Amino acid sequence: MIISLLNRSKTVTDARAQEVVRAINRQLKEDFEPYWSFGGSLRLEGSSGKRTRMKSQADMRGDAVMYLVDGSSAATATGWHHANYRDIPFGIVFLDLCTQIEEDWSITLSHETLELVGDPQCNLLVQGNHPFDRRRRVFHLFEMCDAVQAENYCIDGVAVSNFVLPSYFSLGEQEGKRNDFLGTRHNGKTLASFGMNPGAYINIFDPKTSKWSQPEFEDDAAARLRKASKSALKAGRGYQRAHPGAAPA
Repeated sequence: MIISLLNRSKTVTDARAQEVVRAINRQLKEDFEPYWSFGGSLRLEGSSGKRTRMKSQADMRGDAVMYLVDGSSAATATGWHHANYRDIPFGIVFLDLCTQIEEDWSITLSHETLELVGDPQCNLLVQGNHPFDRRRRVFHLFEMCDAVQAENYCIDGVAVSNFVLPSYFSLGEQEGKRNDFLGTRHNGKTLASFGMNPGAYINIFDPKTSKWSQPEFEDDAAARLRKASKSALKAGRGYQRAHPGAAPA
C-alpha cells in the first residue's frame, strides 16, 4: 500500500515532513512488516488545490491518502482514519489536537499510518476478552496502536508510535510471547492480549448490550485527556462508530 501524504499545514515545512516520512517508512519496513508480514509506505505529494475534497480525493496518487492539517476545523474533515464515499481509505492528523494531548505530531502520523495499513476500510473486528473481565467475550476494533498509544520510541531522532503484534489478538497467554513491539513492563507485567497499557484506551463492542464503549484504567488522566479531546472535536474512529451519520457533507 502506498499512502499519499498531503501537507496542508502552514507550520510544518515539507522538509520536516520528509524527515518524518523517512522515519515512518523505516518503521514500516524494518519494525512492523517483519512481525505482520504486510506493510506499506508514505509518500509526500503535491496538492491539487487549496481544499480537502473528501468525495473525490483528487490529491490521492497512491492507494490511500493522509492529510496533515493545522486545525481540526479544516473543511469537511471527519476524523483520523476512515473511508470516504468511494471507499478510499484516508486519515487526518490534526496538529492542534496533537498539541492538546501533548503528543508530537510524528507519533500521531505513525499511529494513523500503521492503522491505515492494518485496516484500510475500518471494518475489521476481532472477538476477544473484555479488558477488565476476561470471562466476557466482546468485539475489538482491529487497532494497531490504541492499546499502547501512550508509548513511543525514536527512529533517526523522530518519535514514532509503539504498536501491537499479532499475538495481541489471541485468547489466553503463552509463556514468552510478545504482544507489543516495545514490550514495556508496567508493575512488572507486559501488555496482555486484548488489554491495554496505562495512558491508553481501546474501542470495544458488547454484543449483549449492542453498545460501543472505550474502556480505560481507573484514574488514568492521560487516557481521559485523549478521549475528551477527540470527543470534543468529534474526531476518531470511536466517534465515527458511535455516530455513523456524522459523515462529511
